[in-house]
Amino acid sequence: MNSIIIITILAVVLLFLGVYKKASALLPVAVIGLLGALASQIATWNTNLYYFNQMVLFDNFSIVFSSLTIITTILIIILSKGYFEKISNDVAEYLALILFALVGVLCMVSFQNLTMLFIGIEIMSISMYALAGIRKKDLASNEAALKYFLMGSFATAFLMFGIALIYGFTGTFNLDQIAAAVGMSNGVIAPLFYTGILFILVGMLFKISAAPFHFWAPDVYEGAPSLITLFMSTVVKTASFAAFIRLFITCFASLATYLTPTLWIIALLTISIGNLSALKQYSFKRMLAYSSISHAGYMLLAILAIGPNSSKAIFIYASAYSIASITAFAIFIKVKEIVKSDSFEAFNGLGKRNPGMALALTIAMCSLAGIPLTAGFFGKFYIFTNAMAQNYYVLVLLAIVNAVIGIWYYFKVIIAMYMKQSLDNSPIEARGNMALVLFITTMATIILGIFPSILSSLF
Repeated sequence: MNSIIIITILAVVLLFLGVYKKASALLPVAVIGLLGALASQIATWNTNLYYFNQMVLFDNFSIVFSSLTIITTILIIILSKGYFEKISNDVAEYLALILFALVGVLCMVSFQNLTMLFIGIEIMSISMYALAGIRKKDLASNEAALKYFLMGSFATAFLMFGIALIYGFTGTFNLDQIAAAVGMSNGVIAPLFYTGILFILVGMLFKISAAPFHFWAPDVYEGAPSLITLFMSTVVKTASFAAFIRLFITCFASLATYLTPTLWIIALLTISIGNLSALKQYSFKRMLAYSSISHAGYMLLAILAIGPNSSKAIFIYASAYSIASITAFAIFIKVKEIVKSDSFEAFNGLGKRNPGMALALTIAMCSLAGIPLTAGFFGKFYIFTNAMAQNYYVLVLLAIVNAVIGIWYYFKVIIAMYMKQSLDNSPIEARGNMALVLFITTMATIILGIFPSILSSLF
């Protein structure tokens, strides 16, 4: 709970710093404050702390996912140095909105009451609607914000209606009490309760951009500023999956057979549509958007094969995906700044123009593709083994085929960097904050690919 309070106060402090024109203090204050919030989370390890009449529960599950989202946000904010200044002079507002979104994220990963889940999603979503459209004079950014808002409102309505139906059957919003009501029903469950589950499923599937609720993602990801896209595809997606699995493990695990056919089809569609659509893209950023959809499908396998290892599988996968995505977006931002293009051709000759940056992007692409000795390989390994333990052999086989297909569009970037010539051979330099972030994420990808027990031991 302390972390939520710290981040909320931190956001307000940043707004005051903006009012008093202390622009140089914004970044260090934000990073120091987030490190304090991270320390407060770690300090509560191995304790179960309830707040607000058991509406919020801070246990090890919420701590690991909260810590992951906070660390990811710190890296994104470090990357933001000089980025938002090119869009507007009101940098404090942008950083504050990111922190307010993070407050919603922490509520989502630690909820113990459906009301708190809804509040967390709305705090996060409203902040993201504004951030997607922060380029006021950019039509693509305006379109992204409008699409995100309209589709998000549609999904929120389903989520709220589903929560209402669950309450109508159980008479409570508390997760443990809902689980107890389901357990005592002796299989006699009202049809509207199942309808409520499906409506909640629709709302959550939208947040993770799973098929067939994925259509908004490519346009929003492409139109939003790249750092905001990075935040959406990592922090927001991680929080949505954490909330998703917390809800289903606690309340609906006993009804897994009812949900299996639906989730089976959705997972396969999400993986296939994401990968096949990414193959046809010429824009690197749009390719990453469809890639994000396919990764959501892989993580859905852990919810389909729900069990004691599902949370661990999603956490390891989300960690690997977030780290690699930060590397990819950081380099994309720098290359686009120099080349003025977001196509694959923009990376031509990067291996000569900046060998270190090219190596970092190669490792990130290999991790996203699931190549061994990277964190992404063990992310997929844990997801697939967890699903096979529940006898989903056919779906895992199809997912592996899709993963092999996905290698091609990731390697298009590597081919461009090392095997194609650039018209401009002048060096592309990554210094300061960007160099620091690339070093951290690249080393993390390698270390976690060699020693995955660092993460798995947390569970």
